[in-house]
This record gives sequence, C-alpha cells and structure tokens, in this order.
Amino acid sequence: MKNIYLVGFMGTGKTIVGQILAKELGKEFVEMDACIEERNSLKIVDIFAQKGEAYFRGLEKILLGELSQKEDLVISCGGGLVCDSDNLKQLKETGAVFALKASVSTIYQRTKGHTHRPILNVDNPPEKIEQLLKKRACCYAQAQYSIDTDDLSPEEVANKIIDILSHG
Repeated sequence: MKNIYLVGFMGTGKTIVGQILAKELGKEFVEMDACIEERNSLKIVDIFAQKGEAYFRGLEKILLGELSQKEDLVISCGGGLVCDSDNLKQLKETGAVFALKASVSTIYQRTKGHTHRPILNVDNPPEKIEQLLKKRACCYAQAQYSIDTDDLSPEEVANKIIDILSHG
C-alpha cells in the first residue's frame, strides 16, 4: 500500500493523529521533523537559527525523497513541505495526502508556549499564524483530502482518515 502523508500547519494534529493512525493500521509512523533533528543532532529551531530556513527545506526534500521510495508508512510532514511543488508532486505520486486544518485560535492554543516552533518565536504569534495560513492555503488546498481538526479529537481525525481510505 502507498504511504499516507499528513500535511498542514503546525498544531493541526499531524503528529498525534499520525501516531494513532499508524497504530490502528499496523504501519510504521515517521515524523519528518524528528528525523531531521536526529540526523543533524540539532533541534529544528537551532537548524533555522544556525543555517536558515532554506537549508532546512533542503533537508526536508532529501528526507522526502528517501521516504517516498518506501511503502506502508504514515508520515507527518513539516508544515511548509507542500509549498514546494516538487515535494507536492512526489507526495501525490507515492501516497494519499491528507491536509489537516484548524483555525488560527485553535492553532495558537495548541502551540503557545512551545519554544521549539521557530516560525512562531515572534511578538504576535496569532498574527504570524494568520499570515502563514493565508500564504500556504493554496498549497494545503492541493492535498487529495482535507479534514478540519478544530472540534475533533485526534482519534476522531484518525477514524475519518481510515473511513476515507476504506471507501476510496
């Protein structure tokens, strides 16, 4: 079976939903940011600070190239991964792409106080979230499926994905 890719903004539930989904489906779960941190012996926030976002996006592209050669994975992708058209094409060719969405207020509530989110280490995080969501909306809209996670538990989101997969 092809891979299942979870895309979307930080705080939409990609990691927790991915873990639940992998367990329910008996598949391996991969969290791309965690893989990048492990490979580089640096936290994402430190990669951004020391080497910049472009360098990080290059690491994402390399890792996606490797993961997309495998099958039966549930993969939580970084929030900006789908904004690269080559990455998006690779996702669609090698799996089912689910965009997880949430409102600005939900994302802020889920991510506030998390200093490991380099993009939100700004004076007004809700404003930054709104700006980035607008900027990335067209990218997330290209996923094959979209699920609003605002009023759903991670288990409910995972069950929706399983229903979609089982009904084509």
